[in-house]
Amino acid sequence: MDFVSTRIITGDITRLVDFYERATGVRADWSTEDFAELRTASATLAIGSTRTVALFAPGSARPADNNTVIIEFRVADVDGVYRNLTDSVADFVTEPATMPWGNRSLLLRDPDGNLVNFFTPVTPTAIERFAR
Repeated sequence: MDFVSTRIITGDITRLVDFYERATGVRADWSTEDFAELRTASATLAIGSTRTVALFAPGSARPADNNTVIIEFRVADVDGVYRNLTDSVADFVTEPATMPWGNRSLLLRDPDGNLVNFFTPVTPTAIERFAR
């Protein structure tokens, strides 16, 4: 098995893709006006409009209704991401802080309210854990 991607369903795909492009610096590949992917070396974030839900099972996913999942991005400079997003993020859950497990983390909500964690390993143990 190969874990390929995480998909977010949204009512405003252009707004959400724009947010993730700015936040990650990765340009989205659009397959249709209802589906885009941001691909990194280790994972893909797929973003689909609500119109795609009916192709699977109508009503099976609801946009802006996530209260359990955190989407995480390892970045080179979490403080730089914070500075880049300060004027465009309405809800910073926590400003950059170093966690007990050695990552410097920034937790925020994207435009749909999904929790997003940007982190940089900063302690020797955390750096080693991600040096695969």
